[in-house]
This record gives sequence, structure tokens and C-alpha cells, in this order.
Amino acid sequence: MLNYDDEAAAYDATRGGVPRAEAAAEAVLGLVPPAARALLDIGCGTGIVTERIAGGRPGLRVFGSDAAHGMARLARQRVGGVVLADARRLPLPDAAVDAVTAVWLLHLLREEGAARAVVAQAARVLRPGGVFVTTVDKDAGHDVGSDIDEAFAPYLAPTPSDGTERITEYGAAHGLDVVGGAVFRGHGQGRTPLSAARAVRRGYYASRLALPGAAAEQLGQVLAELPGPDRWRADPQYRLLAFRRR
Repeated sequence: MLNYDDEAAAYDATRGGVPRAEAAAEAVLGLVPPAARALLDIGCGTGIVTERIAGGRPGLRVFGSDAAHGMARLARQRVGGVVLADARRLPLPDAAVDAVTAVWLLHLLREEGAARAVVAQAARVLRPGGVFVTTVDKDAGHDVGSDIDEAFAPYLAPTPSDGTERITEYGAAHGLDVVGGAVFRGHGQGRTPLSAARAVRRGYYASRLALPGAAAEQLGQVLAELPGPDRWRADPQYRLLAFRRR
């Protein structure tokens, strides 16, 4: 897995920047009820999406949390109320907020029970009637039917931690019912074979690919030999699910 303290400074520039963040924030706000007054964005990263959620809904108090010091430090420059915290142990009382968001977080939680624990925490800190909005099937959103996806296919990790069925099951067990969803474009996250090869070698796809031993180098070589090595393939399409607390 990546070291997100080290990645923080370059994270936004390598992840689609403002266009991707604006698309994510717009989609999230479309699922947050107008009456919501307090929202916690867990795993907020650099705060680039959090800031736009706050800016897109006047009157909504928006807070963030992240487990990486480097990310939280940058997020505080954008959203004042940011706390360093493990999303599995949120430092909030029960029924504290009207909405919880988790954008591009659950797919990273490969440790057994981690994604379930985050969903449980989101449910705990929500007031009755509050909403939990999260990305699901994140890695699958990158599958745009390209030759890069064909090269990835033999290495795909089984049972993603943010699969729709799995997260829906976790939600139901903690009093969360699915009430909606949305799709948004991952602007600037289309790949070329060469950019994908570099990313594979740096460990960027740890949640999507199982690459033991020399497999990363082998896959990187396959990608580098694809036709049109500098031609961008299509941007991904990400999916959100919204749950309401009973």
C-alpha cells in the first residue's frame, strides 16, 4: 500500500485535481438531504473534495477526518475542522451528525473486518434519518473495456472490500438502508499503458491487483508493450451509494 504521508503533496495533481473533486462533491451533495446541518467526511485526504462539499452547500457545517498526518495537515488548510483519526474509531459521540461521507476510502480497507468497522462507525455517529454516502466498487469503475483492463484481468484481487453487495450487507446490519445512488466521472484518471506501468511498479493498484513476487515487473512490461503507449484511455466512472439511518 502507498504511504499517504509521502503521497500527500502530489496526491491531487496525480488524481484528477479540481475537476474530479468537483464532480465528486456535486454527486455527494445530490444525495445529502437539504435539511442536513452537520457532515463528517471520513478519509478526507487532502480535503479537496471536502472543501467543495462545504462550498456547495451554504449552512452545512463540514468536518473531515483522516488517518494520515500528511493528508490531514493539507486538509486543515482547506477545511478548518479536520481531525487525525482512524475511521474505525471515530472520536465523536453517538448521533452527532446528519451526514457521513466516505469518498474513495472503503476499497483501501483490505484488512479483515476493517470496512465493516467503518460502516458501523458511520452508523453510530449518524442521527436517526441521517445519511451515509460512500463510493462502492471503486476499482471496478476503472474498467472501461480497454487493453489495459485486459492486461490487468489475470491479476485482479478477489472480493473487493467495497463491493456493493458487501457494503449493503454491512449497512443493513447496522441500521442503514439504501435510499439512492449516483455516478460521476473520474476526470483526468484515464490511463495510458506507460502511466499504468509506472503506477503498477510504484504500488498504486494495491487494492485492485494481487502482484506477488516479480508479478508487478512482469505486468509493467506487458503494459509498456501495448500499442499506443502514450494514448489516454477513457476516464473511469465512480459509483456512490446513499444509506439512511433507521
